[in-house]
Amino acid sequence: AAAVKTDEACPCGGGAYTACCGPLHAGAPAASAEALMRSRYSAFVQDRHDYLLATWHASTRPAHLDREGPPPKWLGLTVKKHSPDGERATVEFVARYRVAGRGHRLHEVSRFVREDGRWYYVDGEML
Repeated sequence: AAAVKTDEACPCGGGAYTACCGPLHAGAPAASAEALMRSRYSAFVQDRHDYLLATWHASTRPAHLDREGPPPKWLGLTVKKHSPDGERATVEFVARYRVAGRGHRLHEVSRFVREDGRWYYVDGEML
């Protein structure tokens, strides 16, 4: 995992890392599915595979994360919609990234579930 300076901007765009995704990466529970989704984006940016797997629901979690080819350069995150519904929620987002000089957009509606006070990523549908 990449070290983050205390005054550094959070990769998800939510302010200072130490006040945004930093506490979640250190083990604090996310207050909402959107907060968890933002922290997972930041974990992708920082190559925190342990965090990604830990916040993935056991029913859909892969054994490990495979990455083929060159790593993406993450460029930014836009949350389009957060729809909480009790212990479930969906978050629609667009993540921009570049691979080998080519720009890409990942547009997804992710599903989340809250169990024992913690939010988990279940799965997502690409748009």
